Amino acid sequence: MKQVTLKQIAEILNISVATVSKALKDYYDVSPKTKKRVKELAEKLNYTPNSLAVNFRTNETKTIGLIIPELVHHFFSNVIKGITAEAEKENYYVVIVHSNESYELEKKQLQLLASKRVDGILIALSNKTFRFDHIEKVINSGTPVVLFDKIAKGLDCSKVLIDDKRAAYNATQYLINIGCKKIAHIRGPLIPQNSIDRFLGYKKALEDHDIEYQSSLIYTCNEVTFDEGYNFAEQILNEHPDVDGIFVITDLVATGVITKYNELGIDVPQQISIVGFSNWFMSRAISPSLTTIDQPGFEMGVKAMAQLIKEIKSTKDNIPFKHETINLPTSLIVRDSTK
Repeated sequence: MKQVTLKQIAEILNISVATVSKALKDYYDVSPKTKKRVKELAEKLNYTPNSLAVNFRTNETKTIGLIIPELVHHFFSNVIKGITAEAEKENYYVVIVHSNESYELEKKQLQLLASKRVDGILIALSNKTFRFDHIEKVINSGTPVVLFDKIAKGLDCSKVLIDDKRAAYNATQYLINIGCKKIAHIRGPLIPQNSIDRFLGYKKALEDHDIEYQSSLIYTCNEVTFDEGYNFAEQILNEHPDVDGIFVITDLVATGVITKYNELGIDVPQQISIVGFSNWFMSRAISPSLTTIDQPGFEMGVKAMAQLIKEIKSTKDNIPFKHETINLPTSLIVRDSTK
């Protein structure tokens, strides 16, 4: 069945196409009687607006592109909830794609979204992203872009993030305050900014408390997985049997550490205290429950979406605006994995 058009409704009612269009939009200069006739017929004929034509006239698609590194991820699922909740308030649709932590796929997904003429794009960078010209190209084309969580400091766009360095500092300082003398760090890959900042926060906390930094106490994840934490746990014991604290890049990796120590009969926290990062649901489910940094995923999604919509509206109305960097607060959630 062919799509019913405004012209067909106008011909049936013997009125102009402009009047039909105005009636459907509740313009004040169309009589209530005419509005009623138009809307009743439109409903009877199952009329739906031609979104492509509307987009062409208004120069907007009411669509937002969202690129995330992982789909099955507790933190990013909360971010998505925040983004979609805020988008719905402003009648925007969100198209979600993922990079699978791949720089090449991230580039392709960004090109895809740009080709679909989305009104703006939200991105959390992949762990493998080391160049940013693909993002600069989109920004320079006039499409608003907001980075969140995994960001690049040098990109000229708005960003929504936490202070990873400060949060890591607080996590490490807590281990020091409860009496840990030799603290290892299981860090993320070398490229992502949040991985770098968490490492720097760990290192600074040691320095500020007169604890010698030892590079041999740093264990680097390539993929940031449960298995890496599971394997590093025993390696730390073998190489540094006197380690009494570990600060871990994420809860997923920390859960691997605790699982291995449970199998080996290592008492967490009496022998080794462990602090994770993000406050995933698993941090409460593992035994002992995991002390961790709470990362506000839902709020991050809300703030990122709100900032992007603000920039989209400013761009559409040719109103100058300044890019913003929005830092969200974190907190330490103390559970049973620390003394």
